Amino acid sequence: MSDSILEMKNISKTFPGVKALDEVQLEVKKGEVHALIGENGAGKSTLIKILAGLHKPDPGAEFYFEGQKAEINKPIDATLKGVSIIYQDLSLFPNLTVAENIYIGHDSGKMPWKKVNWKKIKETAKKALQELNIEIDLNTRVEQLSIAQQQMIEIARALAFDSKLIVMDEPTSSLSSGEVEKLYKIVDKLSAKGISIIFVSHKLRELFRVSDRFTVLRDGKYVGSYDIEDIDESMLIKLMVGREVTYEKNEAEVEPGDVIFEVKDFSKQGNFKDISLQVREGEILGITGLVGSGRTELAQSIFGINKRDEGSLALYGKPININSSEEAVKKGVAYVPEARQTQGLVLGQSVINNMSLPIIDKLRNKFKLIDRNIEVEMANQYVKSLDVRPALPELPASKLSGGNQQKVVIGKWLSAQPKILIIDEPTNGIDIGAKTEIHKLLRRLANEGIGVIMISSELPEVLAVSDRIVVMRNGRISGEMNVGEATQEKIMNYALEGQQKRKPDVEVSEEDKLGQEV
Repeated sequence: MSDSILEMKNISKTFPGVKALDEVQLEVKKGEVHALIGENGAGKSTLIKILAGLHKPDPGAEFYFEGQKAEINKPIDATLKGVSIIYQDLSLFPNLTVAENIYIGHDSGKMPWKKVNWKKIKETAKKALQELNIEIDLNTRVEQLSIAQQQMIEIARALAFDSKLIVMDEPTSSLSSGEVEKLYKIVDKLSAKGISIIFVSHKLRELFRVSDRFTVLRDGKYVGSYDIEDIDESMLIKLMVGREVTYEKNEAEVEPGDVIFEVKDFSKQGNFKDISLQVREGEILGITGLVGSGRTELAQSIFGINKRDEGSLALYGKPININSSEEAVKKGVAYVPEARQTQGLVLGQSVINNMSLPIIDKLRNKFKLIDRNIEVEMANQYVKSLDVRPALPELPASKLSGGNQQKVVIGKWLSAQPKILIIDEPTNGIDIGAKTEIHKLLRRLANEGIGVIMISSELPEVLAVSDRIVVMRNGRISGEMNVGEATQEKIMNYALEGQQKRKPDVEVSEEDKLGQEV
């Protein structure tokens, strides 16, 4: 009898103008945690969607479950085989209760007038949560739960369907380190029960923590499958990108120019207090700290989204006033948010339409109509200079990989010719190859005279990209240093303890203090 739960053979998928997968294969054994890894655009998401029955593969594809040949033509086929997919963007119903979300789908196909069996719904949900040793009120609406709790509900729902194979797509992207450890234990427990896991992540350290085997994809092709004892991080990176990739501390001494942007005495009750910082010409200012330290709230306040209570701004020494995002754009300040898919892009619109959004009024001709030729020319310029792949400006943003979506968001704001670019978690959910491209792009923008403020919770990234680093803790600046004197330990000390022994202005729970990721 086969020890494999899943075999996918000769999997190809062609979209108009793009071959996303080319004769890819994947074998997952019973009870193993199998890492599916590759750069953004390597074909991982397409392969998962084919497994889920959302995409139909090109002719010639073969599927085997527990050694038996099978067909997957629609999502219900995958569900009946015992396959559950937990996507990065969770697919829960926020207005329904925990019990309803776990049970939903069990009665599909039954008569619509069948009476709801609330006892059965709660018993099913309770049993699934107990298997995970999780205590959550079954009557709580999902919208009231944390992201980590919602993820546990997704896993519980998979157990309620007696899933034999669970796919976890970037499951730790929005979790603190304490929550990540809890997820690791859940994964270990599921594997011990004989449930197979396909684990998709760009974080190599966590892949080596949870995985038994790795399958590597590159440019839509199958590179190979490897047992964990036969591979290390450097080899894995080379297999993913086809070249050596380094991620080292920035040792270059940048001679800072004049101050081009200044934030002075910024305060917002419950968010941050007495924040003052400067950005100089030619440098990248990195801001880091624990989740909840006030970093993102500060960025949104500078951009006019999260209105400050006190404080002032100056650009090239002249005071400016920003009370809305519209004013920020007019004054030359751009903001790339962390949540690029929900806040940075209109996913259903083309790359062209996304890039022209900030300057749509400037593209109008004398008849107040958008000059399409200029719009297309502008988009083509940034697609080329930012190396957006595939180089198809008419393609919807939703069809791009995470790294290329991030390039489109940056291009969107570059079209407005900003003087200051604030970028929040620039490489969240992006593979290491694309990370280095984004890092080089930020350096290029700084060299061209744009003031860059980069917010990041990845210490290697902060050290690799920044020229000067500001650390925030409990809504205040707890440390500031040049990159030459910075170390991970020093930054961690400022983030966790700080120099100032005062009562926090923004309360952070003990769990966050101990468990958040810097």
